[in-house]
Amino acid sequence: MTKASSPVEAALKRDRRVVIASVLVFCALAWAHTVYLAERPMVPMLRAWRPTDFGFMFFMWSVMMVAMMLPSATPMILLFANMSRQRSEAARPYVPTAVFTLGYLFVWTVFSLVATVANWGLHQGELLSAMMGRATPGVAGALLIGAGLFQWTPLKTACLSHCRSPMSFLMTHLREGWLGAFATGMHHGLYCLGCCWLLMALLFALGVMNLAWIAVLALFVVAEKVVPNGLIVGRASGVALVTWGFWMLGS
Repeated sequence: MTKASSPVEAALKRDRRVVIASVLVFCALAWAHTVYLAERPMVPMLRAWRPTDFGFMFFMWSVMMVAMMLPSATPMILLFANMSRQRSEAARPYVPTAVFTLGYLFVWTVFSLVATVANWGLHQGELLSAMMGRATPGVAGALLIGAGLFQWTPLKTACLSHCRSPMSFLMTHLREGWLGAFATGMHHGLYCLGCCWLLMALLFALGVMNLAWIAVLALFVVAEKVVPNGLIVGRASGVALVTWGFWMLGS
């Protein structure tokens, strides 16, 4: 005869199901919109950006970052939900997991703004094939080499180690209250940004709205953070990226 679950265990299981379902829904919506945007006709290089173009591109980058980065943050989000419920059962202030998640996504929203400005600059400099296209071979090759070399840097290793250790991160960085949870989410987002910003910048080399490469990069980010040998995977990819970059420059 199986032992009945305690109220705390039942609440933890319920929270886990809610969090997983919420992440799946948000990811599905973000991916659906990304696919929709990718199928739009690309704006020619010769047309100057209007304010509405900047707003559209900022929204596009923001949605794309949710689609690409939220799945890799799921283990951290689930652990935060678990710890938040346990703290609530111990009569400590309860904070919704959404607050932590919003702090994480806020960091990637700021990155999206920076990426939009970079997108505009490359477009103005006639270094992109279209507003949502890919960079010229010289720029693309330099990005590939830079991203590959970054995979071997101490900064990459340190940030990736934090992302791969959710329990250690929350035990040392978790703050009290709603503002504290938002700040903790931002803190995790900054580590994630430090780990992945150059990988996201590779979209300029591979095609800003190239769905195949968007999916490959999203899966790679998850693999780096989740698989047992994620650090080795990251460094092996660095060698491949540098090789690809020099090949592109040579061609």
